[in-house]
Amino acid sequence: MVSIIVPVYNAADYIEKTIEMVSAQTYKDWELILVDDASSDGSADIIEDIIKKQGKRIRLIRKAHNEGAAQARNSGIDASAGRYIAFLDADDVWMPEKLEKQIKFMEENDAAFSFHAYEFGDENANPTGKVVSVPKTLNLKQALSRTIIFTTTVMFDTEKIDMEIIHMPQVPSEDTATWWRILKSGYLAYGLNENLAIYRRPSKSLSSNKFVALYRIWFLYRNIANLSVPASCYYFIGWAFRATFRRL
Repeated sequence: MVSIIVPVYNAADYIEKTIEMVSAQTYKDWELILVDDASSDGSADIIEDIIKKQGKRIRLIRKAHNEGAAQARNSGIDASAGRYIAFLDADDVWMPEKLEKQIKFMEENDAAFSFHAYEFGDENANPTGKVVSVPKTLNLKQALSRTIIFTTTVMFDTEKIDMEIIHMPQVPSEDTATWWRILKSGYLAYGLNENLAIYRRPSKSLSSNKFVALYRIWFLYRNIANLSVPASCYYFIGWAFRATFRRL
């Protein structure tokens, strides 16, 4: 079984379609764990209404206080019952065969950790034609210069990886910090180079977010990877080049 973990924060505009998308997966052995992070837009109420109609495969965890995406995902991990754990953000899109193809890929490669290609979408999740391809494998050294692992594409096999190591820390860019920590511990990430997801991007200007991204990646180099200043500068330059190219 796959435990699909979705952090939910003010996602009323998306959450019904997200649940429909998971229900439409060709792979049917799944549970959906939605962790409402103290939404103020009625997201949890929408989820509860859907659960009443669709049954026990969909579960809602309500947070009393907003704790952020990392803690929401960790709560989902702790509540999971599946062999496989997959992450999905409430506003992103999966192709119907995503779970089926990714599980088959992991079985064929004996993989504990996998991710796949994805496509940028507009604010309505309409595909833009910009597909981010992924390498067949990714180790820590390669990951340091490219934040290519998109959270909505990640899957773990908990029979091959320690559940504790996939919990996310409370740091900026907690998802990337998690991937680096896992790779640093000796695991290899396997990339399925097939577009199975759409990353929804808002229409608002991304200029302010660029400065946030720069700070976060530098923080990760110095505090998660524990690199020296010269090494951090080396990987930072490579990261900046690839990040710019990926968004062109």
